[in-house]
Amino acid sequence: MRRIISVLMENAPGSLSRIAGVFSQRGYNVDSLCVAPTSDDSLSRLTIITQADDKVTEQITKQVNKLIDVLRVAELSEAPHVERELMLIKVATRTEIARAEVNRNVDIFRARILDVTAQHYTIEITGTSDKLSAFAHVMGHCADITESARTGVCSLSRGDRALRP
Repeated sequence: MRRIISVLMENAPGSLSRIAGVFSQRGYNVDSLCVAPTSDDSLSRLTIITQADDKVTEQITKQVNKLIDVLRVAELSEAPHVERELMLIKVATRTEIARAEVNRNVDIFRARILDVTAQHYTIEITGTSDKLSAFAHVMGHCADITESARTGVCSLSRGDRALRP
């Protein structure tokens, strides 16, 4: 089962490495990783996506929580939450038909064209991982994907619930 684990940690060298070490030492794979400083420059928020059952998720959460650099750990996938991911994708649009089809799909998926050349469009899209995967799939049918890059999932709890130190 897909799990979203949010970690509030000290913004210090080696913090991310120690948390990633918990996953690698126990043979757990990280599907996505997103980390950035919070409004407090001394803290960072790390969002990790992994595939795990309830028992493994509980074990990971407990082990990460034991690390000195970690202030709080929460599994966000167990409660209502908001998640977003960003993808930049460059597609070859060599014909007018391809350009029209790409433009139509950009509108349908509410993406944005960032750069246009005679041969390529560079497109930005945000949303859930499923939405981005669906967009890439559709783009692959109407144009040649030259390159793409995706951020990790960024996620917060809905409502009053918050991960605070």
